[in-house]
Amino acid sequence: MRIFAILFLLTALAQSDEAPKPPEPLYETREQHDRNGIGKFFMGREIAHVMGHQAAGWLERPEREEEERTDLAVAALGLKPGDAVADIGCGTGYYASRMGRIIGEKGVVYGVDIQQEMLDLLVKKMKMLRVENVKPVLGAEKDPKLAPESCDLMLMVDVYHEFDFPYEMTRAMIPALKKGGRLVFIEFRGEDPKVNIKTVHKMTEAQVKKEMALHPELEWVETKEDLPQQHIVIFRRK
Repeated sequence: MRIFAILFLLTALAQSDEAPKPPEPLYETREQHDRNGIGKFFMGREIAHVMGHQAAGWLERPEREEEERTDLAVAALGLKPGDAVADIGCGTGYYASRMGRIIGEKGVVYGVDIQQEMLDLLVKKMKMLRVENVKPVLGAEKDPKLAPESCDLMLMVDVYHEFDFPYEMTRAMIPALKKGGRLVFIEFRGEDPKVNIKTVHKMTEAQVKKEMALHPELEWVETKEDLPQQHIVIFRRK
């Protein structure tokens, strides 16, 4: 029994040594960069400017469902009644309201945003739609401010590429996932030049996987290509 315990410990230590480590330095600043980015780079990718609350109307544009097929995106999440979901970078609650209806009164959607103005719009919209299971959460640049193991799923729709501190934010999000909980990225396809979105506001599947490989608690599950312009990249907390 003692020998088995020693072997188990040695195996665990070996595995921990193999865990990916963040690059050093973690971030790089360049004077020459895309004008739509902030000049700060993470693993070769320039971080985009955050969309301010002043542009919130773009999130609610009437043609959005047809352009992005948001109905297919929500269906692809496989939500169930009673699920606890976090909508990271929720904005006005476009996705939060739709998810809230699916998970029902026993479920909860945490609408997380770092802009209080967005959360004010979220609360106003949920009241208008009579959706009562969406809770606003004022997050921070490095922390979503969610309780440990509180979420079955975390969704980021065209948001992750705007994180000022993507490594730290992901480190803070993982503990808020339940074991087996899913971390879902919906991002405009950076591989496709026909997707008419500014370059820094798109991400390739390879780049998403590359950045998530720094977090050994996560494993890639699948990438869904059901949407006309975006891919859905899904990870699970081991």
